[in-house]
Amino acid sequence: MSKFVSALLGVALLTSAATAQAEGRVISNDLSKCRSGPSTLVQISGVKASTGKIRVQSYRGTAADWLAKGRWLTRVEVPARAGSMTICVPLPEAGVYGIAVRHDVNGNGKTDLSADGGGMSNNPSISIFNLGKPSYKKTAFSVGDSPKTISISMKYM
Repeated sequence: MSKFVSALLGVALLTSAATAQAEGRVISNDLSKCRSGPSTLVQISGVKASTGKIRVQSYRGTAADWLAKGRWLTRVEVPARAGSMTICVPLPEAGVYGIAVRHDVNGNGKTDLSADGGGMSNNPSISIFNLGKPSYKKTAFSVGDSPKTISISMKYM
């Protein structure tokens, strides 16, 4: 299967998980919340355009929670800025987490497979074999009682 089709599947899955309404909370991008305590400073690179929105969601790093509908913990939505962006994601406690990022390029809230992009913690490869949903083991990372910085590279069609 081509990388293009694999990437389409990955963005579609990321988008469907990202649009799930849940028990999580939507917060603003307050970088001061990543100065102490359990949190993740997400450095996003490769944002292709300064249009639409970037959505960053945190999940517990478990098989039951990772990208599962209604299982996200925190969502940060900000206007997209081409190039690099930094987003602060406060976390409830020390533990294992995963981060999913989506760029809704035209800001319509819908999945546009030919335009929208996405990325995940640890930058796993996406293929037809995992249907765009890498194992939680490939995206999970540990956070202690202080901020952790991670880097996510965006992928587009």
